Amino acid sequence: MTEQNEKQSLVGEEYEVEVGPVAHGGHCIARTADGRVLFVRHALPGEKVVARVTEGEADSRFLRADAVTVLTASKDRVEAPCAFAGPGKCGGCDWQHAKPGAQRRLKGEVVAEQLKRLAGLTPEEAGWDGTVAPAEGDKLPAGEVPQWRTRVQYAIDEDGRVGLRKHRSHDIEPVDHCMIAAPGVSELGIEKRTWPAMASVEAIAASGSNDRQVVLTPRPGGRLPLVELDKPVSVLRVEEKDGGVHRVHGRPFVRERADGRTYRVGMGGFWQVHPQAADTLIKAVMQGLMPRKGEMALDLYCGVGIFAGALAERLGETGAVLGIESGKRAVEDARHNLADFPRVRIEQGKVDTALPRTGITECDLIVLDPPRAGAGKQTVRHIASLSARRIAYVACDPAALARDLGYFREAGYKPRTLRVFDLFPMTHHVECVAILEPIREDA
Repeated sequence: MTEQNEKQSLVGEEYEVEVGPVAHGGHCIARTADGRVLFVRHALPGEKVVARVTEGEADSRFLRADAVTVLTASKDRVEAPCAFAGPGKCGGCDWQHAKPGAQRRLKGEVVAEQLKRLAGLTPEEAGWDGTVAPAEGDKLPAGEVPQWRTRVQYAIDEDGRVGLRKHRSHDIEPVDHCMIAAPGVSELGIEKRTWPAMASVEAIAASGSNDRQVVLTPRPGGRLPLVELDKPVSVLRVEEKDGGVHRVHGRPFVRERADGRTYRVGMGGFWQVHPQAADTLIKAVMQGLMPRKGEMALDLYCGVGIFAGALAERLGETGAVLGIESGKRAVEDARHNLADFPRVRIEQGKVDTALPRTGITECDLIVLDPPRAGAGKQTVRHIASLSARRIAYVACDPAALARDLGYFREAGYKPRTLRVFDLFPMTHHVECVAILEPIREDA
């Protein structure tokens, strides 16, 4: 094969294939007649489809493709409720074409496969019953879509039209309505307007208050428009020079609620996107840890402090909590949010460097909610060295969770329970809560 052939693009080529199992990332695996691997979106296991290649060359290890024609449909298939879902369209949702119950089964299969492949754990060994639980209010009939996304980042094309990014692309699909957007986002009317000179408009609708916020990112040299929306909003701007977020008018924060407390989240900072997510995760973490009065706890990657606050409530006046967070604004918010707990301290820094600096050699409980990439081997080893009686690991990526569970096992911890929540309906994402405990030598 010549070098020219090796680099030959296969984009646009079509293959008739039998669709195999679901894989991590919102697609299924199929093979062409000559054994070439395809990662196929918009398909379901067991279907026969015509798959059109969207990425890949003649020498690629695998190809990415879209199912453009369904020859034999799965019983789990439905007509996508959203007009902007489908091959070559918006990339925000992965499973609009699957029944809600089937989506959760597919997600469960992905979690089980990642646990087995990366951690060598069966669901039973992980303490998981194999189910993926819907959030309260999300169990809807096929064809109905939960309106859960309280934060939506709209992309703006060169004509100022509102849209969403296509899958693995900078290209924009213009939209006039996002079906998974929460009512508080939709009511702003962002899609009804044009946004000249803007690169993106992020809409934030707090679920714990009536606070509404838009974060504008201008194109280079672009001037901010006069923002007149259907509901009162505060406006923030992403600065071209440093990428920092600055207030234009209104409050620089939104108020959210979790576990009966109000939390300030400033300057477009992180908060769980599903309105039920914060309470769902806090409940799962606290049920798993079973905090006792007077204990010492760590909240790693603590954000604005929701787990630190929940722990402080339960540990009482003689307990103590140390939170560690790298984001400067999130640290400021966490300190504000938890100012009424004298025995809560928030340190700024990356966990891998800040935790050793604390000088802490032991504690009772640990919560970690790392970014998508996970905590990593060295941080896991340090966490395990603190001899906590229980550790709660909150994860948004089952692959990163599985890798870290393998590291924890090497360091002397095993899962006691694992719970999986469908907090991102119509997408391939899940949220997991693993409760770990020391491996007993007599076990």
